[in-house]
Amino acid sequence: MSESTKGNAVFLLIVCSLIWGTSFILIKQGLKVFAPDEVGALRVSAAALFLLPVALFKLRELKTAHFPKLFLSGLMGIFIPSFLFALAQTRMDSSIAGILNTLTPIFTMIVGAMLFQQRFRVVAVVGIVLGFAGTFMLMLSRSGGNVEGINLYALLIVIACVLYGTNLNFIKFKIADIGSLAITSVSVLLIGPLAMMYLFVFTDFTTTFSAHAGAWTALGYIVLLGMLSTALASFLFNRLVKISTPLFASSVTYVMPVVAVMWGVLDGERLYLGHYIGMAAIIGGVYLANRK
Repeated sequence: MSESTKGNAVFLLIVCSLIWGTSFILIKQGLKVFAPDEVGALRVSAAALFLLPVALFKLRELKTAHFPKLFLSGLMGIFIPSFLFALAQTRMDSSIAGILNTLTPIFTMIVGAMLFQQRFRVVAVVGIVLGFAGTFMLMLSRSGGNVEGINLYALLIVIACVLYGTNLNFIKFKIADIGSLAITSVSVLLIGPLAMMYLFVFTDFTTTFSAHAGAWTALGYIVLLGMLSTALASFLFNRLVKISTPLFASSVTYVMPVVAVMWGVLDGERLYLGHYIGMAAIIGGVYLANRK
């Protein structure tokens, strides 16, 4: 990469980290009124409506063969994780969810090695082991600071990280001929109707919205989540993947947990020793895995 490209990549990395670090507290606010599946569907629907004009404009740049790939990318990178994170945060603090999301670079590397012939060294294996050890520590440490058995809801975020890592490699190696804005807008356009159908047919969204006094406020948080985190940040991130490497791009998780923890603390959440140990192990593991 040239110096200007490196500068742009670092800038995009920081902006994405700030936006996505804020997404966990926005999910938490939405869950105060709506069910987790409603939050996930609303998030995707808001992003689809926000990007609709751009997507319609970008459709003419695509070939028929691109649409299945973009639909798959939308499912892996946006649709399924939106539901998984919302469900997971019904049983864990937003700050812990943000920390667990730092596993994305590790799964990016693992998927790249298994499916896309990417190579990594012994020190990366040490990083993987250390990262998983930190994850296990966070899964054991509850919000009260006690160790009371595994929190299986943390596995939902682990699954989301696997999907993120797979999608990063998929964008880089399978749809490299499509622009970042086209990838983001059209993939969200393709999954948007699926989210809207689920929201209005399979949930009690309309009943909850009309009956709950705080529905408009919660909806505002989720719409903001969809516009910023799902739409804008996804575009910036796809651009980052294009001008850098999947592993560098996934390092957005270095800054993101700091932002997530900051918002969580401001909202009254507390971190205990087990949480700090787990966070340090994960970030240390990501660092080792990401070393050249």
